[in-house]
Amino acid sequence: MFSHQTKIRVRYAETDKMGYVYYGNYATYFEVARVEALRSLGINYKEMEDKGVMLPVLSYSTKFFKPAYYDEELTIKLFIKELPQARIHFYFETYNESEVKINQAEVVLVFVDMEKNKPCSAPQQLITQLKSYGL
Repeated sequence: MFSHQTKIRVRYAETDKMGYVYYGNYATYFEVARVEALRSLGINYKEMEDKGVMLPVLSYSTKFFKPAYYDEELTIKLFIKELPQARIHFYFETYNESEVKINQAEVVLVFVDMEKNKPCSAPQQLITQLKSYGL
C-alpha cells in the first residue's frame, strides 16, 4: 500500500457561517493531497496532460465525523491500495491538530487518452513506482 501525508491550513474564506470548513472545500484539499502524492512518486499532473493523458473524476464520496475550523492545520492522509488500471482509487483520511479523524473519503479517477477521448491504461511510470510499495 502506498501512503502519503499533506498538511493544509484552513483559511478563513474556506469556512461557513458556523465557523466550520465548508464541506465543498474538502474536494480541493483532496486534490492538493492527490497532486502532491503523485509528485512524490515522480508523476507530474501537468506533464501527464502534456503527454495526452488526463484524469477526470468518476466518483467522489465523503463521510464526515467532526468539523474543522479556521486556522487549524489539517493532515490529509492518502492511500492507494491497489495498482491502477484504467481507473485509480484514492482513499483519504483527514485529521485535525489533535490527531482526531474528522472525515474519510474515496475518489476514483479515470485515465483518459485526450486525443481519443477514451479511457486508457495508467502510465507505466506510475505502475512501476507503485509496485515498489508492494502493490
